[in-house]
Amino acid sequence: MRILDLLRMSSSSLWKRKFRTVLTVLGVVIGTASIVVMISLGLGLNRATMEQIEQSGGLTTIQVMEGYGGSSGGAVSVMGYSTSSDEQVNRLDDAIVESFKMLEHVDSVVPILQVSALGKYGPYEAYLNIQGMPSEALAQLNIQVGEGHLPTDSGELEFFYGNQVAADFYNPKTYEYPYYETGEYAVDFMKDTVFIIFDQQAYYASQYQSQSPGEDSGTAVQPPKKYIIPTAGVEKPNDENTWSSYGYRVLCDLDALKTTLKRVFRNKAIPGQPTTSSGKPYKEIYYSEVDVNVDDIDHVKEVQELIQSMGYQTYSNAEWVQSTQQQYANIQAMLGGIGAVSLLVAAIGITNTMMMSIYERTKEIGVMKVLGCDMRNIQAMFLIEAAYIGLIGGVVGLGLSYGISAIINKAVAASGNMTNLSYIPFWLAGTSVIFAVIIGMVAGFFPSRRAMKLSPLAAIRNE
Repeated sequence: MRILDLLRMSSSSLWKRKFRTVLTVLGVVIGTASIVVMISLGLGLNRATMEQIEQSGGLTTIQVMEGYGGSSGGAVSVMGYSTSSDEQVNRLDDAIVESFKMLEHVDSVVPILQVSALGKYGPYEAYLNIQGMPSEALAQLNIQVGEGHLPTDSGELEFFYGNQVAADFYNPKTYEYPYYETGEYAVDFMKDTVFIIFDQQAYYASQYQSQSPGEDSGTAVQPPKKYIIPTAGVEKPNDENTWSSYGYRVLCDLDALKTTLKRVFRNKAIPGQPTTSSGKPYKEIYYSEVDVNVDDIDHVKEVQELIQSMGYQTYSNAEWVQSTQQQYANIQAMLGGIGAVSLLVAAIGITNTMMMSIYERTKEIGVMKVLGCDMRNIQAMFLIEAAYIGLIGGVVGLGLSYGISAIINKAVAASGNMTNLSYIPFWLAGTSVIFAVIIGMVAGFFPSRRAMKLSPLAAIRNE
């Protein structure tokens, strides 16, 4: 018997029993939709986590901080804190940056210098977290430019403001934040002139003296100089339910920042930089952090351990990504198991439908055998019927899954937590339909075997 004849007979048989077929298909639809939606929730959580990790540094980036070890032979001040004379500080300078570049599997090394400054505009002020990086590294950041451009290596210090920096400006006399009270920013960096005060210690000391003229505080402190730093650009405002890891930072070119700090503080200690035991600054400016970018996530642990052996502290997202993914895999398995219960019930329904079909068509089966129909063709006919039920139920169930997934994502987006909680990739869609067909054929296997083994004479005599 030709395959087309088997397909035609199988579809005709299902069509004759429309109501029973629809009920059986409905069970497969519910089962398929349950599995797909449940697994999509686990995939969505994993995907959202990976996107957040990418925004906060990526999976192949190692953050290197200064470490301690050995013997220094003298007390020093590190980031404003005094260290023991028996403890050597392994700092981050240009020499160690070049050493990191020579390591195997390292693609690039990005030195980072972080300083704090005070921004003032009219009655408003805000603390600025300034982060200096090489201009080529700034260009590789995933930053959406709203106005202007990213800082360049022109030699002039320019600031690129994150989209939330303006929200931090407040009135120090009334402690009012215009943005949080009216929704309007107090300053427009592209239009307004903001004064930058790098020497905050001198600024607050002079403020204190001017407010307490009657107190004898010794040597008078001169107010520090205020600088006007050109604005290179500002970050594009966040869309609803999105977040930027650079929103509260002020970015600039590293070399320009170092040059400016040396000119502003001259022979004075730069805040955040280490000093000698006598409080004098070092000639070199040390970096706050160095980001080491590895060529592949499989080599991150190896490179990280090597840097640690050099006496530095390290951190990478890869340290906990593996355990996080394992947790999500367990969640997916648990959710998939819950959905599989529905498909198991559907498989029982398919088996029942096939068995009922065999009882109703016993004489038909007997006639086919008497006419010389091959036993395997009889079995194939019932298997195809079961596969039809699985295929139709799988396709309809997949469509229902996409609808449920869209509703879930819309509800989650409205709550402001994340954009997509449910994620259905192409491989999950295809696998779900194939799995539904296989379940249907497995459920129809034993009924088809029974049909194949029926005695022809007994089947013909059956009423």
